Amino acid sequence: MMRCILPLVSLFAAAFCATHAPATTVDPQEARMKYLENSLENLARQTMLQQLFVDERARSDGDSGIKQARLTRKGTRSYHSDTAGQDAVNGIHDHSNNKFLIGMGEVDVVINGVDFRTRHNDFELRMPSKTNQNFHATEHIALPPVPPSVLSKHTVAEQISEMQNYFKAWKYQDHRLRDYRPYFKAVMCYMEGAWTKNIKSVQDQFPTDRHSMGVGDWSDLEQRNRFTSYTGGKNPSENLAYLPKTIINVKNGTVEYAQWNYRIICHPLKKDVPLKIFEPIDDIGTRLAKKYNTRQLAQTKASRFNLAAYERVGHYDPDLGYGWISDVGYSMGLLDEYMSEIPGKNNYPGHLIDDTFGMKMFHPTIRGQVLNTAYYHRRYKYDRPGAMGTTTANRGYVDANMWTAQTNSDHISGIELTDCQKKNGKRVCTNYFPKYTYAIPLEIIYMTPLLSWNPHNLQYHSEHDADVHITTGGRYGGFNTSNAFRGISEKHFYMTPKEFFGELGNAVYQEAEDNAVGVLDRHGKVQQVLASGTRVFLPSITGVGRMRTRFPISPMYKDGSSEYKELDAVKELVNFIDSHSSLLQEPPPTHGK
Repeated sequence: MMRCILPLVSLFAAAFCATHAPATTVDPQEARMKYLENSLENLARQTMLQQLFVDERARSDGDSGIKQARLTRKGTRSYHSDTAGQDAVNGIHDHSNNKFLIGMGEVDVVINGVDFRTRHNDFELRMPSKTNQNFHATEHIALPPVPPSVLSKHTVAEQISEMQNYFKAWKYQDHRLRDYRPYFKAVMCYMEGAWTKNIKSVQDQFPTDRHSMGVGDWSDLEQRNRFTSYTGGKNPSENLAYLPKTIINVKNGTVEYAQWNYRIICHPLKKDVPLKIFEPIDDIGTRLAKKYNTRQLAQTKASRFNLAAYERVGHYDPDLGYGWISDVGYSMGLLDEYMSEIPGKNNYPGHLIDDTFGMKMFHPTIRGQVLNTAYYHRRYKYDRPGAMGTTTANRGYVDANMWTAQTNSDHISGIELTDCQKKNGKRVCTNYFPKYTYAIPLEIIYMTPLLSWNPHNLQYHSEHDADVHITTGGRYGGFNTSNAFRGISEKHFYMTPKEFFGELGNAVYQEAEDNAVGVLDRHGKVQQVLASGTRVFLPSITGVGRMRTRFPISPMYKDGSSEYKELDAVKELVNFIDSHSSLLQEPPPTHGK
């Protein structure tokens, strides 16, 4: 009988050899190599399952959403420190001297159980390609035109007055005063995450001229993360992101890795978005730390907003620039409608169908319409009932904020499944290999006609020629002919006449870009103009006041925890104690008695 010569510690291998030894002699080294191969595969698979365990814990503890913002302040109470950002939710800020750039800081995020940390997130007003399905093909979003009634005026002063009428109509949501709707366009900006196949070279998913990963390969990025976590230090340029790597498949002894990556991109919404659908979320911790009431908080960058279920729900207050929603109950409402317009990695031409387990997915509200899973969605219907008799289901087990989109891109990793069922008395097996990406909404941004309005007809230079023409000779935007900018460009985007705005208002809201600069017009005259790019709040407009153009609607990871749901109910009860007094076990004491 053959003897298996193996280390004593390999009891499993010895038992295997004793029970499976063939009649012919087997090379002990070959048997040992086979055992080691099997052991490595089993260890890899166990590692993969351990990561699944970690992800499942994250999935069950909260929803997809923002988890934390970088700590910028602390105090004697826990609510003195940041969560989503006490000064600005998600670190949003202005780069209004840039034509397309939108300012956003670093955040810690969970999407479908994947916990990751971003770099500094300045992103551009870009959208997926409308014409092809190439991976990450994008194009700039078309900016709103200038109203013809403004352009028809003969003087700059007359143009200013007419443009102010459009902003007044937008503030009061009165399209009878001026039909502002074609010129104030809303875009949905969102964060998209995916497991990608490229595990070697770092490729920024949405690079800008201000921020990028700044490393050549993933191992360098991983080491930098280990170092800063060990020291507690910070990357000064805020270009460091923590993006996990995982074992996504183990096939025939081969380990397949996947790299998590994300991007921020925007989509122009198809319909007019009324301001009354936004309601500020009451962040009691920030209010206590800042000594704000709810209305004061809503007038700062630290405010997040709920979205109404329907356009007809909500009362609009023009003095505040947002609404008060009478019913925020869960439904397939506006947020789902807006997100369903957004494509995944196959871009706008994408069209895919998911029929996993032999059950075709249908649109959750449009009867009989097969769901195009290449677009983002969080609810769907099956063509026949499941075990509980229901046909409608949510993506994710308990995640209320996970939108998914299918893709067939070769850049995205997927997980294969073999499903075997009995059909006509025979066992029939089908292989499924769908690939998905995930997204959460971040904010709705209103593009205004200021992005296109150039009443002084200042000369626009391409970015290639900007340094030569605009700033040459030490020009810095001063107010005389020797130091004023010579024209404008994408990154020197100053077109709005200073006279369009009144007093810039409280300095606590004032940005550096709110200061006027001098630009030489085509006749060599210095014009005092302000930055025309996107702001969180516009400076106060004469006859109109201040207006918000960026509405953060990003969900929070904590929103999905059972503790926060209970806390949120208590917060509602305390804030509106008279309305909910019948729910209290003991009536509150009457004040003054």
